[in-house]
Amino acid sequence: MKNHRTFVKVRYAETDQMGIVHHGNYAQYLEIARLEWLGELGISYKWMEENGVMLPVHNLNIDFKKSAYFDEELTITTTLRAIPSVRIIFDYQITNSSQEILTNASTELIFVNTKTGKPMRCPDYILDKL
Repeated sequence: MKNHRTFVKVRYAETDQMGIVHHGNYAQYLEIARLEWLGELGISYKWMEENGVMLPVHNLNIDFKKSAYFDEELTITTTLRAIPSVRIIFDYQITNSSQEILTNASTELIFVNTKTGKPMRCPDYILDKL
């Protein structure tokens, strides 16, 4: 699947006293981008959960390059690293309006059956859309 771009405007509450985005907010930015990526495929995370599939984050890596500031519009480019199996791995690049790379990141999520709590293979309805 091609890259998906998500746009996020930095809110005041996400920044510290210097107007810089607090590092803890980046996980939320990545989640917003990931859910939009799935939504572009026509897949609702809520629908997945209601139909027996959860996607907990197993691994999160963030490499901060430059700071993001209050009121900046950020572009989060989300890319699927490979066809998913039991794991699905996303790569992200966050840039500002000047196209400067602020952050590179990745998340690894595991498909989990909600009834058993055990890992499972990626559902066919996702694979079919890829």
